[in-house]
Amino acid sequence: MKNLAVQMLLGRRFMVFASFIIMSMAGASYMFGIYSNSIKSSLGYDQTSLNLLSFFKELGANVGILSGVIYDLSPPWLVLLIGAVMNFGGYFAIWLAVTHRISQPQLWHMCFYIFLGGNSESLFNTAALVTAVKNFPESRGIMVGLLKGFVGLSGAILTQLYLAVYGDDSGSDSLILLIAWLPAAICVLLAPTCRIIKVVQQEKKELKLFFNFLYTSLVLAGFLMVIIIVERCVKFSKTAYGGSAGVVLILLCLPLAIVLKEEINLWKNNRSNSLNNSDSSQFRSVIEEPIDRTETAVESIPPTEQVPPLSTTPISRLTRMLKAPQRGEDYTVLQALLSLDMFILFVATIFGIGGALTAIDNMGQIGISLGYQSSNISTLVSLVSIWNYLGRVAAGFVSEIFVRKYKLPRPLMLTMILFLSCVGHLLIAFGVPGSLYVSSMIIGFCFGAEWTLILAMISEIFGLKYYSSLLNFEAIASPLGVYVLNSIVAGHLYDKEANKQMAKLGFKRANREGLDCSGPQCYKLSFIIISALTLLGSLISLILVLRTRKFYRSDIYRKFREEEVEMDMEIQESRERNVEMSSSLETMVELQ
Repeated sequence: MKNLAVQMLLGRRFMVFASFIIMSMAGASYMFGIYSNSIKSSLGYDQTSLNLLSFFKELGANVGILSGVIYDLSPPWLVLLIGAVMNFGGYFAIWLAVTHRISQPQLWHMCFYIFLGGNSESLFNTAALVTAVKNFPESRGIMVGLLKGFVGLSGAILTQLYLAVYGDDSGSDSLILLIAWLPAAICVLLAPTCRIIKVVQQEKKELKLFFNFLYTSLVLAGFLMVIIIVERCVKFSKTAYGGSAGVVLILLCLPLAIVLKEEINLWKNNRSNSLNNSDSSQFRSVIEEPIDRTETAVESIPPTEQVPPLSTTPISRLTRMLKAPQRGEDYTVLQALLSLDMFILFVATIFGIGGALTAIDNMGQIGISLGYQSSNISTLVSLVSIWNYLGRVAAGFVSEIFVRKYKLPRPLMLTMILFLSCVGHLLIAFGVPGSLYVSSMIIGFCFGAEWTLILAMISEIFGLKYYSSLLNFEAIASPLGVYVLNSIVAGHLYDKEANKQMAKLGFKRANREGLDCSGPQCYKLSFIIISALTLLGSLISLILVLRTRKFYRSDIYRKFREEEVEMDMEIQESRERNVEMSSSLETMVELQ
């Protein structure tokens, strides 16, 4: 049993389970709408100041270049520990300010605190997601979908835990304290399990294992959806909140039972092989061992990156350095950033993710302008969260099957998702009665699917060596798109329409504070523009489909299988040498 416990704790499956738990705590930025009113009322901020805090929150959560650099230079567990310190430091400082335990900070201090707390999420994402993708290189789309799916559910999970610990009557400043210490404590506890693991052979039933993980997460998402709706209709006591949170924790830990079952089967097979002295080919086992960071840095150089003879001209040396390898090989950061493929993905992210986030961030204001009740708006936000999760896991699993079985380019699926999101934007633009429920589901689904597809494509096209830095560079497009489409387009046109309505009533406003707009015309022009730009992003992504169709028709995972065969041969040779040494020692003992 001791060997079984060690095998499980050191295995890839338990590392994936730990990543699920870490990611389920990494969504504090999704809860800003709950505690923002506490910040506003306690510190006396106006709406402009609060919007500035929201921008720095998004900036911190999405600009993760520093986290990518830290990951490339240090082990994953250290990245998690740094993220835990930043998370606690940032949100704990906000809690101290809101509860007046320190003197009231200036606005730029609060912007720094929330940027610090938000930036910890990029460290959590980088450490858990990149490590899991490297441990399961042939199932990267599935891994990205599952892990990002748990991030999508984290807001609902943390809300249930908050209600169980503090109750519904406590102020939202208690929520700030919870998101300060709980994610940090979880990351410190699970940091030792986050490491890169050398894979000698991929398992035949690996896809079945991931589908079992998917089923458990679907049950969790379904329960959260039901309990959120019930809590809106029925007044819960603190005991009832504790019971619902207990069920959430049980469902959250359910993948551990799957991990334990798989490890027991593997342990029995290995033990049976050892007792019967049979060849390991009867059972395809997974041999895992930690990789030292210094060993992983030494990788085989692809033919396109072989060191050429020394040149006498610096221009020729610079040309060789910038010359990109074949798709699927390991690009350097500079090679990837200067490639047309990365530029296309960056533009598609600005239009696609930026447009979806604009709709999500304004969902409450859109509902008010269209005459929805406050309880309906809470349901809309919950729908966005659940369908965001469904989009992430569906894109991960479905796209992986299409890539493996039908050789369908993953960029083509991104094109279709971007086109579908245009439908959701147009439903908002024309304000069809009752259509906001449908548009919230469409936009939530597309937002989640777009992130999964984009992150999977980066790992496939540009390789895994600098994956952490590249995915964090791509994330910069998200706040950039939000700033342009939300602040400049939607905010400006909303205020313009509100001023027009107030002018008709004979009122004038000297500033934007307190401007209210009602009717579908408030966001009509904004979302027509956003849908047009999203359609443009969809057309631009078609260029990437044409550029990568030959690459996706090939076996994009062949390199990893060849590496596995080489590792298997090395281990077999090592075993044969051990047998020879044992025989020699036995002969020497007999002679003595």
